[in-house]
Amino acid sequence: MTYGAHEAKIYYVQESTYGTTPATPSMLGIPAENVDPAVDPGLLRIRGIGSRDLQVLKRGLRQIDLKVAYPLPSSAPIGFLQHITTLNSQSIEVFYEKTSGIIDLLHKGCRLDKATVECSIEDVIKATVDVIGQDLAVGTAKISGATYTDHSGAVAFNESYVQRGAADGSGLADVTRVMDWKFNIENNLKRVPVIRSTSGHLLKYLQERHRVLTGELTFEFESKTEYDDVVADSEFSLKMGLGGANSALFKYCKWDKVGSPTKIEDLVSLKAPFVARDVVIS
Repeated sequence: MTYGAHEAKIYYVQESTYGTTPATPSMLGIPAENVDPAVDPGLLRIRGIGSRDLQVLKRGLRQIDLKVAYPLPSSAPIGFLQHITTLNSQSIEVFYEKTSGIIDLLHKGCRLDKATVECSIEDVIKATVDVIGQDLAVGTAKISGATYTDHSGAVAFNESYVQRGAADGSGLADVTRVMDWKFNIENNLKRVPVIRSTSGHLLKYLQERHRVLTGELTFEFESKTEYDDVVADSEFSLKMGLGGANSALFKYCKWDKVGSPTKIEDLVSLKAPFVARDVVIS
């Protein structure tokens, strides 16, 4: 019988040594809506004269990728998400379990490359995270000696908020006309292999490069504040509530482009993308 999504689970644990899963780890569960693990052997395709077909296939740089979409759990809203800024490496286990057997995919040396977090009216806060790993171990059993704990709950839109303040994050005050918000954090991680006698097909370093911080707010159109900011070239800060005492604070922001799409028989909303120079998730 084939495996179904209801038989899949995903757990993570922070690594103390890059690429090495801790012994007897305490694995934490992500309440995922979608999980997409992928492995690419990076095949080197060699051609030569005398044949129309490939003559050699050699293993290249193994590329481990994982995409996870999940609602932020109210029991630990930033438990996993915070690592988009800490860049601590994780071991992430995806397994498919039946009484007849388990398919276990243990991703090692993982760092969060991209994250998109969004909140809309009448919905929960959701995150989509792209992960890059160093290696993948495939097995028929879960991690020996591990304990598994599931994060629970979800953070509804009415448990969030948006605040705006001075560029350095001070003087924050509620903004009460936002209909939805989202933000993106991109670390632009680069796989760096080296020539070596062992594990040469695996990256040795997963190096962060320039970081990109962007987002967008949708306002009820009742003020010209954002247009004034664009014209005056003003900086400000934005803080989004992520549930409980957790939040994402974007500092030194500017509106990138402000538009007011106006349609027949509809209210006018204001779309305001922003770019930031710093972020704190806490």
